[in-house]
Amino acid sequence: MRLNPYLSFKDQAREALEFYRSALGGELDIRTYGSLPEMGVDPAEQELVMHGQLDAPHGLTLMASDTGTMMPHVRPTAGMSVSLTGSGPEDLEYVRSAVEALSDGATDVMPFEKAPWGDHYGQLTDRYGITWMFDVGE
Repeated sequence: MRLNPYLSFKDQAREALEFYRSALGGELDIRTYGSLPEMGVDPAEQELVMHGQLDAPHGLTLMASDTGTMMPHVRPTAGMSVSLTGSGPEDLEYVRSAVEALSDGATDVMPFEKAPWGDHYGQLTDRYGITWMFDVGE
């Protein structure tokens, strides 16, 4: 069994997923509401993301969709975060590069650096309002 983050956006899922692909690498698959006409979505929202999936290196799968006007949009809360964790030099370099890329336009940035308990730790809220936590042990 694998548990994966599923992010909800009002109308920015495609932009966010493409940003995450540029930051994390991997293969991106996006399906729009227009690809399933039986969904009966407003014609102006046919290009919104019904389901997007980024299969990034190291086993991370990140999924997202848009809500459009067909249902209420629930914005991410302060208690929701995506965590990238690992151990060893290979994970450290991957996470360090992800932090650097995700920092573009981010707020509430806690630098990714050696923490008192010995791991490298940091966090940020990205340009889409998603909070990320990073922790890599050595």
